[in-house]
Amino acid sequence: MTTVAGLIVGVVLLGIVAYLSRSYLTPRPNPTLDMAAKIVILFLGIGSIVWRRTKFAAMRLQDIGGLQGSSGLLKTLEMTTIQIALIGAAIVTIGFISTLLTGDDSYTYQGGAVALVVLLYAFPTKSSWIRVIKSFSEPQSPETQSAEVSSDETGSH
Repeated sequence: MTTVAGLIVGVVLLGIVAYLSRSYLTPRPNPTLDMAAKIVILFLGIGSIVWRRTKFAAMRLQDIGGLQGSSGLLKTLEMTTIQIALIGAAIVTIGFISTLLTGDDSYTYQGGAVALVVLLYAFPTKSSWIRVIKSFSEPQSPETQSAEVSSDETGSH
């Protein structure tokens, strides 16, 4: 949570730096860099959402909870959140570097906007993590276990 919040602050600060440095930047249009930066920012933004949805898929979390328990779930939640946050940081960094290379501060604003969406999407809430841990690391109820035993006795799965 602190990492994501710190990166959100970093995104805002880079936007402020880009705004304050406008008078010091020399405009140097670069159509190749323009298209490349926008494509990479878009790719990373969409990719981070797909990555998070893949890592937090119910079947995957159920398997992790069954094999590693709540500590494995916590580790997965934490590592995925950090990965997504770092992708958000990479997005705004690409935008800021593009600003420095071209003198156009809009790259930082565009990259920052996409990065903020990614970071807010990845922002962990304690209640959601607790809900995931309770949902996927709970031991099976006695009714479920007895149903499995009876199905094993009949030979059907």
